[in-house]
Amino acid sequence: MQQGSSFLSVLQRRLAWVGFLLAAAQAPLAAKLISDESWLFSICVALMVATVILADDAGRHRRPQGARSHD
Repeated sequence: MQQGSSFLSVLQRRLAWVGFLLAAAQAPLAAKLISDESWLFSICVALMVATVILADDAGRHRRPQGARSHD
């Protein structure tokens, strides 16, 4: 079976996961320690990185049209 194409290499995908986890973990800490709402930026960055990871995942598992699953 031919796999779909993805736009992230394995290393880029791992770095995206690390970036997502760091941004997601930094947001609650910043919200507790900083009096302004700048921690919302970390949430936005984490959501954008998660969107890229999900889009790459969808590209990896896309099947060509007409291909059947052999489960």
